[in-house]
Amino acid sequence: MNNKNLDYEILKLIEGQPEISEREIASHLSVPEELVKTRIANLNDTRQKILIMGDGSSALSIKVTLEAENYNVVKVPGNLSALEAVKAEKPDLVLLDTGLADLEGFKICKQLRTSSRYWWIPVMVLNEKGEVKNRIQALESGVDDYVTTPFNPGELRARVGMILKRTHF
Repeated sequence: MNNKNLDYEILKLIEGQPEISEREIASHLSVPEELVKTRIANLNDTRQKILIMGDGSSALSIKVTLEAENYNVVKVPGNLSALEAVKAEKPDLVLLDTGLADLEGFKICKQLRTSSRYWWIPVMVLNEKGEVKNRIQALESGVDDYVTTPFNPGELRARVGMILKRTHF
């Protein structure tokens, strides 16, 4: 059962029986209780969600920096495709931590931009290469912003905030 269907079934059970416990929901749906707890927490979380993808080394510091600003930050496992991850997580912003692998990040951005369902989701690239040609290539692939690493936490927070403000008006 995918997350969307699971969420629907959980909500249906809670609406029908407001006093039902997480354990009872898990038993009724034949899923682990921890999964039910996680899905309920996600349903209650109204913060803007930032999805971190990529193999760069700065993912942990990005996560900590943005969580301090009260964003819901999710690091996606490397084995998920970009479209699968976006479909599962429904982020407000995709942050590609590409390290030195520009081409992979650009491919992910192009996938999102050509998708009829996800073209509107803003994409920011964090990359170790700061040359002008890399920035131009990133912008031409459709990214909304490009930040070089190591990054300044204040600048990252400001850039993320501006992208999210701009896209939610």
